[in-house]
Amino acid sequence: MRGDVVTLFLCGDVMLGRGVDQILPHPGDPTLWEEYVGDARSYVALAEAVNGPVPRPVDPAWPWGDALTLLDEAAPDVRIVNLETSVTRSDAFAPGKPVLYRMHPGNLPALAAARPDVCVLANNHVLDFGRAGLVETLRALHGAGLRTAGAGRDAAEALRPAAVPVRGPAGGRVVVSAFGMPSSGVPAEWAAAADRPGVAFLPAASEAAAEDVLRRVREVRRPGDVVVVSVHWGSNWGYGVPREQVRFAHALVDGGVDVVHGHSSHHPRPLEVYRDRLVLYGCGDFIDDYEGISGYAEYRDDLRLLYFVTLEPGTGSLVELRMAPVRARRMRLGHASDEERSWLRSTLDRVSRGFGVRVALDPGTGMLTAAPGPAAAGD
Repeated sequence: MRGDVVTLFLCGDVMLGRGVDQILPHPGDPTLWEEYVGDARSYVALAEAVNGPVPRPVDPAWPWGDALTLLDEAAPDVRIVNLETSVTRSDAFAPGKPVLYRMHPGNLPALAAARPDVCVLANNHVLDFGRAGLVETLRALHGAGLRTAGAGRDAAEALRPAAVPVRGPAGGRVVVSAFGMPSSGVPAEWAAAADRPGVAFLPAASEAAAEDVLRRVREVRRPGDVVVVSVHWGSNWGYGVPREQVRFAHALVDGGVDVVHGHSSHHPRPLEVYRDRLVLYGCGDFIDDYEGISGYAEYRDDLRLLYFVTLEPGTGSLVELRMAPVRARRMRLGHASDEERSWLRSTLDRVSRGFGVRVALDPGTGMLTAAPGPAAAGD
């Protein structure tokens, strides 16, 4: 790796709860409060019905599968994931919420296997088991030496960014701020307050919200920092990006943010390079227990991406974006086939053209690459 650049690993939602939790060494209570499913082990059975038996208990690294090798080969400087589950033994579930995710604290080695530097928590599942469940989640993650961003025991902690020192000649830090929006299902009442645990909440992708984020960025930024704003926003399905999200992302970049890391969608959404900065409007799911659930087959949500983002640390300008395709099978990530890589390339290329990005496939590495193309959108 060149010493004059910084490479980040980014991905979408990492959901190690519910069915995934049940195959790990310390499964929690499988009871669910969903309308049609009352036992988390049912999601394991759905996966097995499609792709064959899943061993139990699995090694903690099992859900990551071949993604761990890809991570080690890429050797990113900083690893950032959106942890979309509570880590708790609590049964104090959020009433009226149709889907609830939790993993047993004893299964944290399954998260630590990927060696994340920052776990983003500003999402619509981190308070599925109440504020006590969130406090237990924070205690468990911090006790395991894992940094968090986007949720806290009070507003100050929830809004405090995670800062990761970067070793080597590049030096500096990667600073990650995280926020959740109601468009992804984050309830307004989950917002952290001075005397209340919760998430870093933005009521809308508005100009005022962007300025609030930028004010906080300016308070903590040091020369040489790379600034990432991670946002849980938008619907689960579809490739359209609302105009307000585009304006919000552009306002962040105009104000000095280097990477906008969007997530919540169940499949990858368009990419944009705006003023030499990367905007990921939706990274798609990464680890979950959706295998075997029917519907929305046209989006092929069993295909997942690891995003490797290389930047100039002094300017934050994008040097290179590489994406490694993987596929979920038997609740484990494996290498994607040639056909699956080709489908992802053509789909991402098609939906990103309007944002001035073209996506190519490197036949030597099997990686997807993205760069500004001839149809570049104007500033």
